[in-house]
Amino acid sequence: MVRALVLDEADGKVSASVQEVAEDRLPEGDVTIAVEWSTLNYKDGMIVKGLGRLVRSYPHVPGVDLAGRVIESRHPDWQPGDAVVLTGWRVGELRWGGYAARARVRGEWLVPLPAGLTSRQAMAVGTAGFTAMLAIMELERRGLTPEAGEVLVTGAAGGVGSIATALLSRLGYAVAASTGRAEQHDYLRRLGARTIIERAEIAEPSRKPLESERWAACIDAVGGAMLARVLGQLRHGGALAAVGNAGGVSFEASVLPFLLRGVAVLGIDSVVRPIPDRLEAWRRIAASLPLDLLDSLTEEAGLGDLDRLAGEILKGRVRGRVVIDPQR
Repeated sequence: MVRALVLDEADGKVSASVQEVAEDRLPEGDVTIAVEWSTLNYKDGMIVKGLGRLVRSYPHVPGVDLAGRVIESRHPDWQPGDAVVLTGWRVGELRWGGYAARARVRGEWLVPLPAGLTSRQAMAVGTAGFTAMLAIMELERRGLTPEAGEVLVTGAAGGVGSIATALLSRLGYAVAASTGRAEQHDYLRRLGARTIIERAEIAEPSRKPLESERWAACIDAVGGAMLARVLGQLRHGGALAAVGNAGGVSFEASVLPFLLRGVAVLGIDSVVRPIPDRLEAWRRIAASLPLDLLDSLTEEAGLGDLDRLAGEILKGRVRGRVVIDPQR
């Protein structure tokens, strides 16, 4: 039997409970993993609460991330005992995911646990931190350097924002961190933010299609009106990496920032990212992210805490990262 968080649906309502599930109910796949840690992302919150129609079939085991060791493998790249990490590939959405003591997946979705990281630290990074590094990589491919000027991070106290702030700072960038939570200012400064931007300053659309040039780039976890506002504040040739939609999935903006300043919006997809990009992102995370800082912004929880935590993360009340122990 496998201990798991199971979602059930009745009369259009989704409920979550910790159950013992027969191992033969795990999905088909060529690699079986003993899950040591998973984590909590905004998408996990939506799934656990039954929002967004991300899950189409119940009962369902959520959890879009997992790290652990291979138990059985029919895939040539993996052997029993290998330490592995999985993020994305619609695991936890279309397939049963990491909120269980065992997971069965396809071997081509896995990457090795990066040297220098424990499985707990890999899940403290999780999809949130992986996405943050992908955003930095795309901005740098477009020419961003620390000398270009300040980089704005929106939703900076959340999972993506926290690790984006820490990574950018460690890489030498001047970080302006935006949050609507005044109690998080000291936390963001500890992560390396040089400037704190109150969310209210950039939360509403501007009456002007262009404002004074301010940011060399932006990693935006909010979307909606904030994304539109920041576009008009980017410097000439700047770019915004869109990584989240906590503030809305649509926005209304002028084309003038694109035409007169040559700015760009870069969509960051972490779900089906090719393996070479995954390996490079994890290599850079392991090399650049201060592990003592990562540990300081990480909290532990168990499967039985997830229903409550899902509601908290959707309300913007989770700071930093939460790792999930499937044995708790």
